[in-house]
Amino acid sequence: MSELKIPTYFDDEIEGARPKTRDREQIDARFKWNLNDIYPGWEAWQADMKEVRTHMDRFVELRGKLGEGPEQVLEAYQLQDTIGMMAYKLYRYPQLNFDLDQRDNEVQARLQEVQQLFAEYGSRSAWFTPELLTIAQETMEQWLESDEQLSPYRFPILEAYRAQEHVLDEGGERILALGSRFRSAPAEVYRALTTADVVFNTITLSDGEDVKVSYGEYSNLLHTRRDQEDRRKAFEAMYGIFEAKRNTFASLYNSLCQRDWAQAQSRNYSSTAEAALDDDNVPVSVLETLIETAREGSEPLRRYHRLRKEVLGLDEYHLYDGSIPLMESDEVYTYEGAKPTLIESVAPLGSRYQKLLGEALSGGWIDVYETEGKRSGAYSAGVYGVHPYMLLNYTDTLDDVFTLTHELGHTLHTVLSCEAQPFATSSYTIFVAEVASTTNEALLLDYLLKQTDDPRKRAFLLQQAISGIAGTFYSQALFADYELEAHRMVERGEPMTAERLDALYMEKMKAFYGDALTIDELYRVTWARIPHFFNSPYYVYQYATCYASSAKIVAGLLSEDEAERQATQARYLELLSSGGNDHPMTQLQKAGVDLSQADTVRAVTQRMDELVGMLEEELKRLS
Repeated sequence: MSELKIPTYFDDEIEGARPKTRDREQIDARFKWNLNDIYPGWEAWQADMKEVRTHMDRFVELRGKLGEGPEQVLEAYQLQDTIGMMAYKLYRYPQLNFDLDQRDNEVQARLQEVQQLFAEYGSRSAWFTPELLTIAQETMEQWLESDEQLSPYRFPILEAYRAQEHVLDEGGERILALGSRFRSAPAEVYRALTTADVVFNTITLSDGEDVKVSYGEYSNLLHTRRDQEDRRKAFEAMYGIFEAKRNTFASLYNSLCQRDWAQAQSRNYSSTAEAALDDDNVPVSVLETLIETAREGSEPLRRYHRLRKEVLGLDEYHLYDGSIPLMESDEVYTYEGAKPTLIESVAPLGSRYQKLLGEALSGGWIDVYETEGKRSGAYSAGVYGVHPYMLLNYTDTLDDVFTLTHELGHTLHTVLSCEAQPFATSSYTIFVAEVASTTNEALLLDYLLKQTDDPRKRAFLLQQAISGIAGTFYSQALFADYELEAHRMVERGEPMTAERLDALYMEKMKAFYGDALTIDELYRVTWARIPHFFNSPYYVYQYATCYASSAKIVAGLLSEDEAERQATQARYLELLSSGGNDHPMTQLQKAGVDLSQADTVRAVTQRMDELVGMLEEELKRLS
């Protein structure tokens, strides 16, 4: 098939495209965070650092008094609230500043200062849960019934009793708390290696242009460069960074997995997975079922890549060919141009949701463009009592538009949870977090598909939908498969070297992709360039489970039955407003999703097969 041209989606003026500069001073203020909403400056931050210590001291003074009655328990939890609300601001202010320039040692020192303070507080307050559990559960439940002011703390209190077999005595908890500061060391070293100290490689493209392959530029090159040789050079330039330090990364990852296994054993868990999932009361079988179902249902993924190879007319098809659009497009999806489209796309969630989303886009909440020293990737970070902050590295691609609505889903989830819940239950779990983001992505896709009957545009969007499943469901399931097995290597007492991690990752790649593409040897170091592996173990599988959850929710939101649409909207907004007031599996069940059933996950692989079939039909019409 020949390559196809596709017309513009957004009526963007080309002068609204991303800035050519990476100099932060030259970026317009409306595209940058306003961190003054947290503190007007470091002096105010320092004042709160002093004040929070007084609250910590008051909390520690309650030691030995919890059993005296519900009043003492209430005072302890209210003090925890005060400390927790201040902690959001005290931590986020240096953390967000540091993410804007990870070369800034002075800000890094302030971040370490607050981390040290809370590590110290953790050790000083290690007595709390063991002492709480000396109170009989029956007595505690009577206190909860008799004292209305304790009601906001019902769920976290009863959670402590549920998990009490994994709570140590005061001495044990104190020892673990003393080590908390060191547990973040692998992630901190990883971030320093991959951001602050990274030296990006420069390549010469087919048109003679020299380009420094930064993280943002790498993504842009894979999405926009039609010449396969340019994509190959970009791939080798990026992965070469990790190849050069793979032994260092392997040592870091080994220390992280050993840390997780030591922590799990100290709390009487049989595995690292059980320890990681128990906080959310999620059975390990959910993770195992996800991996097994995704791997067994990988044929639609292979079918898609075979189709891409045919359409792109490539003799050899590589994974770095997986992002380039099947059709030629010179479209620039500017940030300003995307904003009204995103607001319209979430209309199925109601006018108030649209209004809140517009507020998030109005300025000060989002740091849009890549600048020197800025952290790579994208995220939404809540600051209780202020508002969330979103980090982007926007490069004017359609993929960036979907990333933007993805992070806005997290932002609105945070806003609604903090609005509806007391502080004690305002934080939602990771297990439900990605439901909000992938729901927004699905609604954007549906909105764009409904704007056109043009087979070219529809094919382009179907490709976006399929790529979403490939990246959010299949890739994350592959990552989860690797991560689970890597941790089990440590649990079995096996050595963990760069060679063994390379081999393990290649094994998982072949299991998912088969012979549908050429797997370059350099891809074996992919494990070293996935930040989630080093920052938040056992996180990635939740992208896939959340994708399955959002697929079912979106089906209800877009139903032809008005009553079903309204009921689904109400249940979904209740989910977004529920914070952490229940176990996430229960919250999702209330929203109409049961992840204990394999069919819930299998529906995603079936949907992938349907979408690939639809794409094939649209391409046939265009041939």
